[in-house]
Amino acid sequence: MTQDKIKAACLEARVFQLGREYLEREEFVELFPPRVVRASGACENVDTLFKVMGNDDPLWFKDKEGQGVRSYLAQTGQLYLEALVPYLGKVYCVGPSFRAEAGDDNRHLTEFTMVEIEFAGDFDQLLAHIEGFVYAIARGLASLTGPERRQVSLTDEDIKRLGGIQPTFPKITYDQAVEKLGLAWGDDINSVDEQKLVVMHDDQPLLITRYPDPLWDHGREIEVEKFFNMIPDPERPGRVLSADLIVPIAGEAVGAAARIHDSQTLEKRLLSSRMFRRLEKLGGDVRDFGWYIEQVKEKTVPHSGCGFGMSRLLRWIQGTDDIKKAVTFPSNQRHLI
Repeated sequence: MTQDKIKAACLEARVFQLGREYLEREEFVELFPPRVVRASGACENVDTLFKVMGNDDPLWFKDKEGQGVRSYLAQTGQLYLEALVPYLGKVYCVGPSFRAEAGDDNRHLTEFTMVEIEFAGDFDQLLAHIEGFVYAIARGLASLTGPERRQVSLTDEDIKRLGGIQPTFPKITYDQAVEKLGLAWGDDINSVDEQKLVVMHDDQPLLITRYPDPLWDHGREIEVEKFFNMIPDPERPGRVLSADLIVPIAGEAVGAAARIHDSQTLEKRLLSSRMFRRLEKLGGDVRDFGWYIEQVKEKTVPHSGCGFGMSRLLRWIQGTDDIKKAVTFPSNQRHLI
């Protein structure tokens, strides 16, 4: 094991410790959602799910009627956390997210660790928790001295960058972002454009909010795609109460939204989403989300949540040009150990 790997492991441990300490101070309860799941463990694009088999049988798992069902490695614990929010108020989990991202680039991994939170609260409170979590990590690392600082191998430049992070991050809407970039409305914001926006905002972590609602009739197809259960913005038709956190160097590190808590609206948006159309092509149907819809019918409260892509945060913290250098054991299509 090289010294670089040992130092990366120590830094990872410290970052997760600081993040957990923030969540514990805020009285979040840690939960442990499943990692072999139905399609309810997917993010926007079900085409990036890894299929799970038992004895080479893709329908090894059975439903209550004994029918075989498809199973996958989870990309998110979101819906499982949401199910406990009405009872526990604030919950979180720490675990792997599996994405079948092809190739080998400096931004993506096929397995990475996410910290996910869900809580009974509104969109503004969600943005505050994103700021609080990331700032607590940056402040904690910047304050390290002596042996602790040497252990995580942060440079003077790293410390200066982290120490310059403000507790309140700049915020712009998607509409403002595409106007600043000279993009067409409805375009996706790529990684190069993300960094242009960060530079425009003094190299601070930047929150882009209120993305286009992919289920709204915009008169044309738009590139932007968001998860189906984001609340439409009551003040801005055609937008949803969502946010991405863009960090310097590493790009999008957090996806966040206020969640729909009405079962009829939830099911309607699911069935109308691009995600569901892709799921049907894979042989799935609404039953993959049946337990979740039933839980919302049984009991729910207004709530919000997000997922922190910790590998992207680690890349930003270290100022490295490649996400594979930011974690101890990187994994992608061309790197499997």
